[in-house]
Amino acid sequence: MSITVSNLTKIYGEQRAINDISFTVGKGEIVGFLGPNGAGKSTTMKILTGYLEADGGSAEVCDTKVSTSSIATKKKIGYLPEANPLYFDMYIREYLEFVAGVHHIQDPKAQIEKVIVTVGLTPEANKKVGQLSKGYKQRVGLAAALIHDPEVLILDEPTSGLDPNQIVEIREVIKRLGKDKTVLFSSHILQEVQAICDRVIIINKGNIVADDTLTNLQNSSTDKHIVIVQFKENVDIKILQNLPGVSNVTAIETSKFKIQNNNPESIRKQLLELSLKNDLNIVSLHSESSSLEEVFRNLTSNLNQ
Repeated sequence: MSITVSNLTKIYGEQRAINDISFTVGKGEIVGFLGPNGAGKSTTMKILTGYLEADGGSAEVCDTKVSTSSIATKKKIGYLPEANPLYFDMYIREYLEFVAGVHHIQDPKAQIEKVIVTVGLTPEANKKVGQLSKGYKQRVGLAAALIHDPEVLILDEPTSGLDPNQIVEIREVIKRLGKDKTVLFSSHILQEVQAICDRVIIINKGNIVADDTLTNLQNSSTDKHIVIVQFKENVDIKILQNLPGVSNVTAIETSKFKIQNNNPESIRKQLLELSLKNDLNIVSLHSESSSLEEVFRNLTSNLNQ
């Protein structure tokens, strides 16, 4: 595994920032690491990257323990922290040359030009870092994280503060990088996670409350499923409300309904039987999964109560 976290714990005073958490991330995976503010995301990432020491458990990167081989693991990690630290008075290539020197890169000029192209910095490449927009500053931080061609990328809020166009551009960069690197990234923009990730880890109050594929989370996060049905004819909503297993029916139009239920397969079957029995014509019939936003709210609000 590229990342292995086992029973990891971090305590600040009387507060457990992370509480005995465990997860793994395999090579080539792009995994979204989600949670409310103060949930433990950044703390976990800082321990993985060797910037914080854990109070219990262990973290491994590429089968190497961070606690005992911090320098070795840092060579395998590209890290973009939430507060992107940059030298504003340096030119972009000058700054990247400085970072390349820290990593003892053999051919720094070639690698610098490569990462500039990779993250889309070419149009601004001759400017000082301080002259760049927030979006391009993020690209510089990402370029610095990539300069030593790491196996693992850990990105803490990489699209924070960017405009919609910049978010899409950084998203595409991350997706490209994820084809041959392991990526663990946190974000408060849930649509971003849906667009990039197949798997999500959700942490709340220091505890992992979910670790699954997006599809599984959306299908199993709640016992309230949604079926959307549209008839050719106008239908009395009471007929649908009386179907077994239906908890709520909302009329979208006079012939189209949103049916909340606990068994979508049974509801679809009942709707087909209803249409045959009452000589109704079904125009469309499909199930809807919960959005990631609903899943996130269900999993994190329950522990806040």
